[in-house]
Amino acid sequence: MIKVSFLYPYRENGRFDVDYYCDQHMPFAAARLGEAVKGWSVDAGIASVAPGSPPPYVAVGHVLFESVEAFQKALAPVARELQGDLVNYSDGPAPTIQISEIRVSR
Repeated sequence: MIKVSFLYPYRENGRFDVDYYCDQHMPFAAARLGEAVKGWSVDAGIASVAPGSPPPYVAVGHVLFESVEAFQKALAPVARELQGDLVNYSDGPAPTIQISEIRVSR
């Protein structure tokens, strides 16, 4: 199982609509990516370690897939459509994307 994470850096005075991202974009993306999606979640950043400091990321979206190949196959036909929705929730650059293998502690 892999997790694809979309990391949106915090920017002072930057616009990021977490409600739109959670309520509109992520369900839309999951629907467009189809059966390949095994689950998704969103982390909304609230702070960093130092008292009163902003979070390094305003939001991080996570989508689960069985494999990198399953992700790539699902994304190819809808990538531009999903990227086009960015303007509806952020005035910042495209997110940093990380693909991780999920390992569970025992």
